Amino acid sequence: MQLSIRASLAIHCLILVSEFGETDKITSEKIALSTGTNPVAIRSIMSALKKDGILNVKNGTGGTTLNMPPEEITVYRICNAVKPQFCKNIFHVHTKVSKLCPVGRNIRAVLQHSYSKFESALEDSLKTVTLADMIRDYHMQLEKEK
Repeated sequence: MQLSIRASLAIHCLILVSEFGETDKITSEKIALSTGTNPVAIRSIMSALKKDGILNVKNGTGGTTLNMPPEEITVYRICNAVKPQFCKNIFHVHTKVSKLCPVGRNIRAVLQHSYSKFESALEDSLKTVTLADMIRDYHMQLEKEK
């Protein structure tokens, strides 16, 4: 699975848990029905979120709750939980360059200099959005449906 899919699924899981976890038993099967994804994939994502301390998952009888307030859970943290160091090496540099060409010899260093700036900017941006922000967006969408 690509990060974008894993991150989207993780956020979907967390919104479900936030909205219904205190009043309903949220299991991987229920989340799988909501996401249209295999329960095994959901369990893998939930396991990563639990390992990071974002979720509290009760094995056996089922049930999941958030381990911290949504305001403290950034999108960066969610992404990093489901794919550690996801922001590193997002951009790949072609490798079959000519060492005889001055551009070919130096292109990796040139590109990596800019690419590292892009990756840092992405990290910084993802740290500004929280699960609480996403939950607010969810509630706004519910209001639009009415």
